Amino acid sequence: MASATQKKKVTKTKKSKARRKVKSGIIYIKSTYNNTLLSITDTTGAVLVWSSSGRVGFAGTRKATPYSAMQAVANLIEQIKPFGMEEAQVIVKGIGSARDSAIRALSTSGIAITSIRDMTPIPHNGVRAPRRRRV
Repeated sequence: MASATQKKKVTKTKKSKARRKVKSGIIYIKSTYNNTLLSITDTTGAVLVWSSSGRVGFAGTRKATPYSAMQAVANLIEQIKPFGMEEAQVIVKGIGSARDSAIRALSTSGIAITSIRDMTPIPHNGVRAPRRRRV
């Protein structure tokens, strides 16, 4: 009777995603004062893989360092290998010390970089300034 009351463990098998081959794509680098975000999309804009300095394991102010950006790029390249990407455009946004080191790490990764564009948003006058303080 004890064996009849025991429940069988149901193991779920995880379906593997079908990896499609992508020849060319777009690599977005967003570098801020606090973090570095990286994502790779295909030419239509669908995100294939992403990484960041925080995802690699850095925390606090160490996320904004050039070394953490290099490690994030290395993580990104490991994730994109099953897709077989050969060439990519690079779009850089933001200000931060990690921009240049991320681009250097990408250039040594084996993916051919066709173009590098700086798409940092620049304010054209912006919002109204706060009024002057009167004491």
